[in-house]
Amino acid sequence: MNKIKLRKDQRALEIMLLIVVLGMTSLLHQLQGHKMAILNLFFMPVVLSGYFLGRSSAGTLAIFSAVAVSIVVALDATGFATYSTPVVIALAVTIWAGVLGLTALLIGTLCDERAAKVEELHAAYVGVVEVLAKYLQSANPRIKARSIRCAELSESVAQKLRMSQKEVDDVRVGALLYDIGNVEITTSLISKAVGTIEEQSREGNRHTFQGMEFVHSLEPVLSGAIPLLLNQDDAVHDCLADDERAGVAEIPLGAKIIRTVRAYVELTEKKSAEWTQLKPADGVAAMRRDRSNIHDESILRALESVVLAESRAARQPEPVLA
Repeated sequence: MNKIKLRKDQRALEIMLLIVVLGMTSLLHQLQGHKMAILNLFFMPVVLSGYFLGRSSAGTLAIFSAVAVSIVVALDATGFATYSTPVVIALAVTIWAGVLGLTALLIGTLCDERAAKVEELHAAYVGVVEVLAKYLQSANPRIKARSIRCAELSESVAQKLRMSQKEVDDVRVGALLYDIGNVEITTSLISKAVGTIEEQSREGNRHTFQGMEFVHSLEPVLSGAIPLLLNQDDAVHDCLADDERAGVAEIPLGAKIIRTVRAYVELTEKKSAEWTQLKPADGVAAMRRDRSNIHDESILRALESVVLAESRAARQPEPVLA
């Protein structure tokens, strides 16, 4: 959903910048003097396009601007007071178009490289958090298995709802970190998780604290996942939120996904403990009938589609190797 909204916003910005270029081209045609000054205005939409949309869009807009200006100049070469001959005017416009293209290339390349670096950093942060969460939960296999199951289902549901990759990663990290609140963490355990064990560490420097305190300390890094945890049950909310921050008007979609998936996993675990086989469709249907905890219908449909696909894949026989 948010991915589609982002594309719509980008398309709207492209159309707006195109209209601005057409307007400045019309202004260039109407004015009889100072046309070289008008040409400098074309740098503004090209720079904006390169910064927000990348090299491809900026290059396309620069080429369109150069073609539009060339047509206007070919129709009416008057107004270039400092240039007397058509050859000099053509040379001036060519140099202007070349600088415009180089500007688009430079700004767009910097924008693309920045976006790539952000994606790399985000992927690294997700990987580190996943390793750390799994390691910290390794003392309790049941919590670890449930956390991984919730994270995988939440990620699949978020992808089914067409969320952006960053939002999908935040949902996965939020689902992984939820159960850390049930784990006691020592500083030596964190040292093992991140691979910075000091051989001569002292027992007196060892501190123990609750998992949610650890998550709260990572808030500057987990800026995308923390709001998803804030909008889970009251226990998590009380551990993480201040009074004024608790009054969130609307629960994020990612938080709704985690809440719904956790309810489904807890339901299936409860039925398994009762030695009752629960079909995926029956589990989702039971959640629909539960009026004490109403879930978003679009999330339930996506969850049903994911678990049914998993069930069909599990029933398929494995290929026999010759």
